[in-house]
Amino acid sequence: MVATPLIGDDELDELERDFLARVRGRVLEIGAGDGENFGAFDPSVTWQGLEPDAKRRQELATRAREWRHESVPLDAKAEAIPLPDHSVDAVVGTYVLCSVTDPAAALAEVRRVLVPGGRVVFVDHVVAPDGTLKRFVQRVATPISKRVCHGCHWDRDTERTLVDAGFVGGDIRRLRVRSRPFGPVPMLLFDGRAPGG
Repeated sequence: MVATPLIGDDELDELERDFLARVRGRVLEIGAGDGENFGAFDPSVTWQGLEPDAKRRQELATRAREWRHESVPLDAKAEAIPLPDHSVDAVVGTYVLCSVTDPAAALAEVRRVLVPGGRVVFVDHVVAPDGTLKRFVQRVATPISKRVCHGCHWDRDTERTLVDAGFVGGDIRRLRVRSRPFGPVPMLLFDGRAPGG
């Protein structure tokens, strides 16, 4: 079994920016929060954000204008994206698939709005390997984390969910990020494509 690399927060931030900088064209950012990713996108993208939290969406709208993005962020959840079929070239999400109510439904919507062969980039913390103490702790802690961390599930196997939804990874990286007090956090960076391209 190959050891999963251990990195720090700064290295993770750099990798996230690298993955997000790859998208082009019409880009939908699901769970866009308050706009932390704007600096990572190529200036040529036509950005559309989706954020169900009203307070975050208000801040997102302000920051979108500052970054010269014309579209108003959508008030919607990833499980019901109010866009036409095949209307975006790429979908991105950072720390989103851990918190959506139904990951399979959200990814079905992502596939629906993507052009055939469209790009997906996701960054998320994920479940630790089977049989590890970390995985046990994640399972025990998830009922609490769902309540106090914006619905976050620490025990989701996001890579499996993406593959099951039909996405094909081009660059998939599993990492561990130094963290206190709980020890290294398993992370996934996924740059892939929808079928049909």
